[in-house]
Amino acid sequence: MLLATLVCLLLVGLAAQAPARSGADGLYSAVPSGTNDAVPPDVLAGGPGLGADGATIRSYRPAVRTIALTFDDGPDPEWTPQILDVLSRHGVSGTFFVLGDQAIQHPELLARIRAQGSELGVHSFTHVNLDVAGSWRDQLELRLTQLVLAGATHETTALLRPPFSSTSAALDNRSWATVEATSRGGYVTVLATMDGRDWARPGIEEIAANLTPSGTAGQVMLLHDSGGDRAQTVAALDHLIPRLKAAGYRFTTAGEALGLANVTAAAPPSDVMLGTLLLWAFWLSRLLVAVVTVAMVVGGVIAVGRALMLLASARRHRQLGSVPVIGAATAGPVTVIVPAYNEEAGIEAAVRSLLASTHPVQVVVVDDGSTDATSRIVASMGLPEVTLIRQENAGKPAALNTGLALAQHELVVMVDGDTIFEPETIANLVRPFADPSVGAVSGNAKVANRGGLLGRWQHIEYVIGFNMDRRWYDLAQCMPTVPGAVGGFRAQALRDVGGVSGDTLAEDTDLTMALGRAGWRIVYAEDARAWTEAPQSLRALWRQRYRWCYGTMQAMWKHRRGVLEHGPGGRYSRRGLTYMLLFQVLLPLLAPAVDVFAIYGLLFRDPVTTAAVWLSFQALDLVIALYAFRLDGESPRVLWALPLTQLCYRQLMYAVVIQSLATAVSGIRLRWQRMDRYGTFASAPPPAEPASG
Repeated sequence: MLLATLVCLLLVGLAAQAPARSGADGLYSAVPSGTNDAVPPDVLAGGPGLGADGATIRSYRPAVRTIALTFDDGPDPEWTPQILDVLSRHGVSGTFFVLGDQAIQHPELLARIRAQGSELGVHSFTHVNLDVAGSWRDQLELRLTQLVLAGATHETTALLRPPFSSTSAALDNRSWATVEATSRGGYVTVLATMDGRDWARPGIEEIAANLTPSGTAGQVMLLHDSGGDRAQTVAALDHLIPRLKAAGYRFTTAGEALGLANVTAAAPPSDVMLGTLLLWAFWLSRLLVAVVTVAMVVGGVIAVGRALMLLASARRHRQLGSVPVIGAATAGPVTVIVPAYNEEAGIEAAVRSLLASTHPVQVVVVDDGSTDATSRIVASMGLPEVTLIRQENAGKPAALNTGLALAQHELVVMVDGDTIFEPETIANLVRPFADPSVGAVSGNAKVANRGGLLGRWQHIEYVIGFNMDRRWYDLAQCMPTVPGAVGGFRAQALRDVGGVSGDTLAEDTDLTMALGRAGWRIVYAEDARAWTEAPQSLRALWRQRYRWCYGTMQAMWKHRRGVLEHGPGGRYSRRGLTYMLLFQVLLPLLAPAVDVFAIYGLLFRDPVTTAAVWLSFQALDLVIALYAFRLDGESPRVLWALPLTQLCYRQLMYAVVIQSLATAVSGIRLRWQRMDRYGTFASAPPPAEPASG
């Protein structure tokens, strides 16, 4: 709810801070732009004021030798005060038809206009064409502007000047329908009789000439106090007002000139309250806009920097090639620990894939208090190479430690009960242990059930996000996570850190960080592939990633003091925690700002430039994706779903990070949540090589 409120406030602020739209863009016309057969002839030939008189609409003309100076599109912080200064200097008043999205930014100018004796009118909120916007949009535009006036001045106004309007003679059927509708709502439409055409900046004298009456008839003069450089308008007023005063003309507001009473009234208390809340909401949104603008820039720089870094590190990782190799006989047998809780759907396939390994193994299955047939299935297999241990439910870390206590060999592999190995996986996983400084090896986890859009998205994420990151971590010697699905460990290294801790929900990350801080090297074996089940519903995906993210934050906090340590452990912590903080916490928090500004740019700025920038980011993502898929030997055909990850899947992952951070900050202790199992491998053998997209 809080996030949704902040996004709404942000959009309000962005909309209000869009570039000022001046109606003075040459769209005014002194003749109807369409048919006008529905407009009464007396209206076409009548005065500039149009308001309801019982069941009909009547015209109002300004009194003889009376001039109402009117100003559209403001208030503007630069030009409105200068115009008010001119009016004050000459002792005259005017009428300012304000835009709501300008007024909400400068409520102090509304107060000054009223304090100086000038009048306020409504010019819509966003300068939309009321003739074509639709009735609901018209009502919203006028209502929002009235609320801004109520919040700033505690008053409402009955005066309205529709954007793109001109004289009464220029009314056509559509604009007349707008007049009729707004009149029923209590508005008096104030058109113009003379247009200064200051929007074209024709020069001071020409503006003054355009507004010089030829007779004694009263006039409603049209000028602008926003929408561009209004220096000529200010100067023209300084010349025009004394000249017309000398000619016997009287200056007043539009309401008084047209003989209208009570056009300005006290706003109802409810409107004052709503208007005040709207003003506060805007200022809060303005603060958010400033913060998010910085966030967008920082997030964009981080995202591009990360992308370029991943490309460079992946290329370098490939150039360096594989680590030293030892044969199976030299490495000796490996103990494989399989913690299992209610894994009946896939435990048999998982165990059989381990026994099909080309490397000799001892398999230890630890049933952590399953309530299904997990133990019965393992026992019924009757395999002497498999040791089955049953224990009361104590959690995955405890199950792993139970298996570790029974390990007969110095090298240990940990694998989830929903994961299957290829025949060469274990052999490839133990090769890096030729280096005695290596304490753990991360394998290459791949999504097996990649059918459907959700499966494809996770497949793309595993290849691009997880595996590209691991190549960088490998080069930087700061691998933060050896995944529970496929990880190799030196038993001595595990003993050094006291086994697997249950302090966090991400026991694999916690264990890996402990090993890194203890000075052990942790490397990546990309050819040690394991195939794992991925969530097949949004609910299951959310639960899994929520646990992962929250647990990772727990592990980062637990090992935060590592950045102050010396030696290899300190270097490991500074590199790994910095990268994770920037790209796994900060970037997801900042990334939504880029998306919000993209929508803002499309709606209120330059849509072509915005689209070009957005597409450039997508092109960079595609380049990274193609390279990552090439490195992993995967078919790129699945990448047709990549653009959709930007629009849907990535937003979900951002929300997970935000929710996890909120949970962590609030001090709530998240409980372990078991994932659904689908039996992906129950009837199918493990793939021997990466599957195509």
